[in-house]
Amino acid sequence: MIRNFLTLATGMLVAAFCFAQHLGDTTSYWSGVVELPDKVRLEFSVALQSASGTISIPLQGAKEVPLDDVQVTDQAIHFAIAQAGAVWELQVAEDGQTAQGVLKQGAEYNTTMKRLPGGDAVPVLKRPQEPHAPFPYASAEVQFNNAQAGITLAGTLTSPVGDGPFACVILVTGSGPQDRNESLMGHHPFLVLADHLTRAGFAVLRYDDRGVGQSKGDFSTATTDDFASDALAAVAYLRTDPKIDGQRIGILGHSEGGIIAPMCAAQSPDVAFIVMLAGTGIPGAELIPLQSKLISVADGAPLEEAEGQAQSSAQALQMVAKGAPQSEVREVVLRLLLEEIAADPTNAQLKPEAREALAKPLVEEQLAGLYSPWLHRFLGLDPKEALGKVHCPVLALGGSKDLQVPPAANFPAIQAALFAAGNSDFTLTVLPNLNHLFQTCGTGSPTEYGTIEETFAPVALDAITGWLRMHAGTPQ
Repeated sequence: MIRNFLTLATGMLVAAFCFAQHLGDTTSYWSGVVELPDKVRLEFSVALQSASGTISIPLQGAKEVPLDDVQVTDQAIHFAIAQAGAVWELQVAEDGQTAQGVLKQGAEYNTTMKRLPGGDAVPVLKRPQEPHAPFPYASAEVQFNNAQAGITLAGTLTSPVGDGPFACVILVTGSGPQDRNESLMGHHPFLVLADHLTRAGFAVLRYDDRGVGQSKGDFSTATTDDFASDALAAVAYLRTDPKIDGQRIGILGHSEGGIIAPMCAAQSPDVAFIVMLAGTGIPGAELIPLQSKLISVADGAPLEEAEGQAQSSAQALQMVAKGAPQSEVREVVLRLLLEEIAADPTNAQLKPEAREALAKPLVEEQLAGLYSPWLHRFLGLDPKEALGKVHCPVLALGGSKDLQVPPAANFPAIQAALFAAGNSDFTLTVLPNLNHLFQTCGTGSPTEYGTIEETFAPVALDAITGWLRMHAGTPQ
């Protein structure tokens, strides 16, 4: 998913803390909420002893995850999840029943807590499409090497019963550090998709992003180009498997994965077909302001205000994409932040020097994000360059209520690029009432993702399977 929004819940392991007054070695239970951008709220429950604890986050499918560096006093709480680079610092209310503080993980996110009686927990979310063993197909844990990057990636290969050879679909995740199931907000879209496709007769490989789960490598320094090289390493690995038909290996990518799939097809004739789920057709510097405006309006912001904010951010993003000197970008970001601070009525009494003192630390934080390896590359990456070199069959699916990669802005560019390539075997389909995750939805806002029980709309699953039967050959 596009990182500036889906990091809210897909790319960030969000955990929280708990408090106990005069705990000793007894266990105290708490529930709380982490307030993420764009009005996303992550609920959790925590069990804590004097120097240890666990957390469960239904929206992320996390259950009783151990906490690190737990420090509890009657006045304050400190703990961390070291692997995620996340640190929590909170102050405890006098009555010992509530606490407030922040999660520090790149930025700061407000966290509130309340004590629970006797082990109560956040309700378990319903995910009726989640498949469960035993399965009517084979499933194997696999590893493969990306020699170019010098790393080993790990995943799961599911295949129909029999010797094959089978057509195979490689699943490539969206933006942010994703596991092989593309887990987010209690959903596992790639698990549901892999199960559906394998039952339909196709082999499916899904794998952890580099630096995530059991895959090696450094996610933080990687760009979309690096993730494309990982996907091509998966293609090369599958061509050595006698149960896989080397002439019928394709890539299905979601969101950023929908950018990666055509990049791979443009580079290698070994990619027999591609499926773009919410794939983009316009550069990131154009897409991010658009999705910002659409999501803000869906969440209740006035259109004029949302458009103004989008236009302001577009200026800085375009400058970065076009390689403007960082000093010039810094000036623009500072001006935009000062305008935002001045527009806030709570800052009406602040003098100009106080407003500038408030803005300057934020400027450096914004610049660090803009010039991070992934975002810097994404802003200037034009998907049409790869699409214009794709000659294999292409399926592009979009949801009519996708606010992150709206089909109306992206499909014309995808179509034009494929026409320019001389590719006549492509299908572009907009599915009514589906969001960026291909869930049946109300508004399409990311705030709905975790509250919807459906993980992957059956109409989308059927559209993918039907197209694959026509373009990847009849399953063995």
